[in-house]
Amino acid sequence: MKKTISLFRRALFIIPLLAFFTNALAQNLPGKRDSLYSDILKEERVIQVLLPENYKPGSEEKYEVLYLLDGDSNLKSIAAIQQFAQSESYMPPIIIVAVFNTNRDRDFLPTNVAGNAASGGADKFLSFFKSELIPYINKSYPTNGSNILFGHSFGGVFSMYALLTEPQLFNSYLAVDPSFWWDGNYMNKLAADKLSVSLQSGKSLFITGREGDGLKQMGIPIMDSVLKSKAPKDLNWKIAAYPDETHGSVRLKSVYDGLKFFYDGYSNRGVEFHPMNGIVLKDKPYTVYFFGAPKSARYTTDGSEPTTASKILEPENSLMNSVKLSARALGRNDRYNKSTVGEFKIGKTLPANEKPKNAQSGGFHYSYYEGEWDTLPDFSKLKPIQSGIANKDFDINKLSRQVNFACVIEGHIEIQKDGYYIFVLDSDDGSKLFLDDKLLIAYDGLHGGGSPKTYLVPLEKGFYPIRMEHFQKGGGVLLKLEYVVPGEEKPRPIPVPFEVQYSSLK
Repeated sequence: MKKTISLFRRALFIIPLLAFFTNALAQNLPGKRDSLYSDILKEERVIQVLLPENYKPGSEEKYEVLYLLDGDSNLKSIAAIQQFAQSESYMPPIIIVAVFNTNRDRDFLPTNVAGNAASGGADKFLSFFKSELIPYINKSYPTNGSNILFGHSFGGVFSMYALLTEPQLFNSYLAVDPSFWWDGNYMNKLAADKLSVSLQSGKSLFITGREGDGLKQMGIPIMDSVLKSKAPKDLNWKIAAYPDETHGSVRLKSVYDGLKFFYDGYSNRGVEFHPMNGIVLKDKPYTVYFFGAPKSARYTTDGSEPTTASKILEPENSLMNSVKLSARALGRNDRYNKSTVGEFKIGKTLPANEKPKNAQSGGFHYSYYEGEWDTLPDFSKLKPIQSGIANKDFDINKLSRQVNFACVIEGHIEIQKDGYYIFVLDSDDGSKLFLDDKLLIAYDGLHGGGSPKTYLVPLEKGFYPIRMEHFQKGGGVLLKLEYVVPGEEKPRPIPVPFEVQYSSLK
C-alpha cells in the first residue's frame, strides 16, 4: 500500500512538469506579457495579464482580479471558462493575472521535507504577492481591490495556506485537488489551529477533488472534517467531489463551479420583474411577473431593502394600489445582491379617442433620419430623408444605413378591450415610447438589446396616439414593440398586430 501511494505521489510531481513543458511550447497566450523583479524572491517574475474584452483604456471601470498559479499552463483554459460564465451572466468581467512558474515546489509548499530540497518557500512567495505583485497590479491596472486566488495540486496547497496565514489578501480561494497529504497532512493540522478565529466577512473557499479514492489520497476528507468543526461562521465554504475525472481534468468543472460559487447572487441586470413601472387603478389588482430562479429573490412593497424575512418573489405576484416594489436576490455574497425598484402609482384609465379620419390599418407611419448621436435627437429640428408606412414589408434592418441613423414611428393603436396592458420596448441603441402624448418608457442612450423595458397602463376600447423614437449609432440594429393584452389565460408579450396599427393619409 505504501508503495502504491508513493508511486501516486510521484505521479503528482510529474503531471505538472509535463504540463509545464508542453505549455512552454504554446504560442499566443491571450493578454499582455508583463514582468517585475522581486526583491523578496531575488528573481524576475513573468506574468500574463488579460483585461476584460470590452475594457476601454481611460474608462473609470474597475475590476476584480483572478490570480492563477501555474498561470502559463492554465491561462487559456481558465480564461475560456471565465468568459463563458460571464456570457451566461454568472459573473462580471474580471482581470486575470497568470503567474508563471520558476520553481513551483519552492513557491507553493509551506514546509521543507526530506527528498524535496526546494520545498518550503511558500512564506516568501506569499510575501511576494502581498508586498510586490498585488501592489504592482493595483498600480498598473484598473483593479477594484477585490482578489481571487486559484491553485491546483500543490497550487491548491498554497491557496489554502494563503487563506490561513494572510486571509486579507484575497476575497475568494479556489483549491483544486489540493495535495493536503503533503508533509503528513500539515495543511489539515494548520487549518485546525488557524480556523478558530474570524477571517473577516465575505471570504469564500471552494475545494474540489476526485470522487472516491482520489479524494482520500489527497487528504481532502480530513480537511472537510476540520472545516465542519472549526470554520468560523463568516467563512463561506464548500467541498465538491467529481466522479470520472483525473487529477488534471478536474480543473474544468472546478473552475466553472467555483466561479459560480464565489459570485452567487450576481446579476448584470439585477432582479428582473415585469412590468417594471406603471399606472394602476384604485382597488383593482394587477400582476407582476418574475422569471428568475424559484425562491431566489425577496421583495417589499414600501421601497425598503428586502431581507431574508421579506416575501418571496414568486413567478406571479398579485399586487394592489400604489406600490414601490423593491426586489433583491439574496445570494451568499452581499456585494452582488443588487436591488431593483419599480413604482406603480394609482391613476386613471387613459381616455380613448374615436377613430381618426383618413386612418388606415396595416402599419404605423415612419420617418427616417441620418446623423450621429449618443442620445435621441430633437426631431422637430430635423428633416426626414425618407418616410413611408411601416407595414409587414418594412424592415428596419434594410434602411439605407445600419449605423448613425434615427427614426420616428407613429400613428394610432386600436385597443379592442378594456383592461391593463403591458407595453414592452427593446432597442439597440436608444428609444422612447409615448402613448397619448404620455411618456411610458424612456430607454435612451447607447446600449445593446436584450433587456426590454416594460410599463403597465389601464386602457379602454378605442384609439390612442402612439409614437416611438429610436436612434442607432453602431453595432446591431434592434427596435421591437410588443404588448401583453388583458384577459389571456397564459399572458405573454406579442408583436402589436398590423390590423390595430393605423396611419393617417397625408
